[in-house]
Amino acid sequence: MPSNLLTDNKNNIVDPATLYVVATPIGNRNDITLRALNTLQAVDLVAAEDTRKTGRFLSWHNIRQALVSYHEHNEHERTPELIAKLQQNVSIALVCNAGTPGVSDPGYRLVMAAIAAGIRVVPIPGVSATTAALSAAGLPTDAFVFIGFAPRKKARRLQQLTELAAEPRTLVFYESPRRITILLQELADILGDRRGVLAREMTKVHEEFLRGRLSEIRQTLQDRPAIKGECTLLVAGGDAANLISRETIQSEIKNALGSKNARLAGVARKIAKKYGLSKNRVYQQALKIRNSVENSTTGRPDDRKP
Repeated sequence: MPSNLLTDNKNNIVDPATLYVVATPIGNRNDITLRALNTLQAVDLVAAEDTRKTGRFLSWHNIRQALVSYHEHNEHERTPELIAKLQQNVSIALVCNAGTPGVSDPGYRLVMAAIAAGIRVVPIPGVSATTAALSAAGLPTDAFVFIGFAPRKKARRLQQLTELAAEPRTLVFYESPRRITILLQELADILGDRRGVLAREMTKVHEEFLRGRLSEIRQTLQDRPAIKGECTLLVAGGDAANLISRETIQSEIKNALGSKNARLAGVARKIAKKYGLSKNRVYQQALKIRNSVENSTTGRPDDRKP
């Protein structure tokens, strides 16, 4: 049993048999609330995603605390152990490496198990990469959809992005620096070359916000010798009030295809760029229109798939 039990806590900051979900900084070590520091000091045990990293952070704030690891690779076996401790009146603080536990980080399984066991769960709010990025992005924040990390398998990822194509709210993605350019390309292909904001290394020395079309952000990153740091990508939702009508697009395609030496790929690329649309979608529409025109002139039924 850890030595700093609740009975030794004169300030009564924490309660026994309680799980505290504590948000910690995403970069700058000073971005932590006084309540979070007091809670981390007073609990019996801290369950951390990385005990070494959390240990250094606590030490920097002059906190000496008992630590136990809790991460994606040991959640199954560690969860019942922690629940058992909570049922023995131990108070536990759950933290992840950065930000709020359970938000694209370990924690959900333990919180769910605690609730099922009738254990009190208390949030200690603080920094979140999502809200930090939204606050400085300049994109609509009245409604947004948190996606987190897109699936690593390409087929599943493309399916998810396709399902999000008609979403009118701002989209929030987390991505690693190794895969961010791939995600930007796929988003532009499927959703269209929308406005976006890439927040990189927030609250740290090299904090950066890249704003512009998805293709522009991607090009900026590709021109660099290396991409480093945590990335939060925000993508403008489809604005129903500003959507180009289907008739307008079809009319432009027909006019463009009527020009001498018009090439399908070139027509699709030009119109997609003009309206910030998906090049693949415009191409498929142009292909369908061209096939329809050709079939009408030959008198054959249009039985070909677009």
